[in-house]
Amino acid sequence: MAAINPEKCVGCKICQIYCTVDAIYAQGNKCAIDQDRCTECYVCLRQKVCPRNAIEPVALDGFYKQFQHVMSDPVENHGVTGVTGRGTEEVKTNDVSGRVKRGQVGICIDMGRPGYGVYLRDAEKVAMACAAAGVRLAPAEHTPLAALMPDRTTGKLAEECLHYHLLSVIVEGTCREDQLAGVLKALQQVEKEIDTVFSLGLILRMDEKGKNPTLACLDELGIPQPHRGKVNVGLGRPLCLE
Repeated sequence: MAAINPEKCVGCKICQIYCTVDAIYAQGNKCAIDQDRCTECYVCLRQKVCPRNAIEPVALDGFYKQFQHVMSDPVENHGVTGVTGRGTEEVKTNDVSGRVKRGQVGICIDMGRPGYGVYLRDAEKVAMACAAAGVRLAPAEHTPLAALMPDRTTGKLAEECLHYHLLSVIVEGTCREDQLAGVLKALQQVEKEIDTVFSLGLILRMDEKGKNPTLACLDELGIPQPHRGKVNVGLGRPLCLE
């Protein structure tokens, strides 16, 4: 992690404008880092934002602290999934991986963002709401968050990690097409109970006309239909082989 050496700091506050979650604050005529709010993104260290080199690295102590850094630093590669930048491809390569099958909906919930972040206690609330509504949460080889779940069927995270603050994290899984409306209702409820933001991605198989009737439930729930998306044409894994 990073800390500010008070013997080098002159209180110029230049570092504050670079912090992605406003974790650097003035303390008298010096600056300090709120370690509870810091996400260990290492922007201040990597970019050498302090003209006096007062920001210094401190060894990351324990698994959860290292997890926090890997999830928040976009240049870090996740050792299990092998993906750089939050450790997940978010089902973007489904035409190759085939993770979302016929009759399923892929769920991708991107929680937090630069400038705000997300505490894992809020990620747990969303994961548990999804699991209770029928989402089968993705395993650890696909998404890092699963490594913190003693039981993926509930979405509950290990108690000792809940106070850690990350730049962002992704909740992933799949549900049956007929369960999507229930999942969306659960997300509409849990968004009132968390202190962060999230965006929802849906991954569906489309027909020859680019339609899927499952999306009709969005209109029923007052959710705007997607106005942009990513299209995989299936060249990586033709549907006829499934």
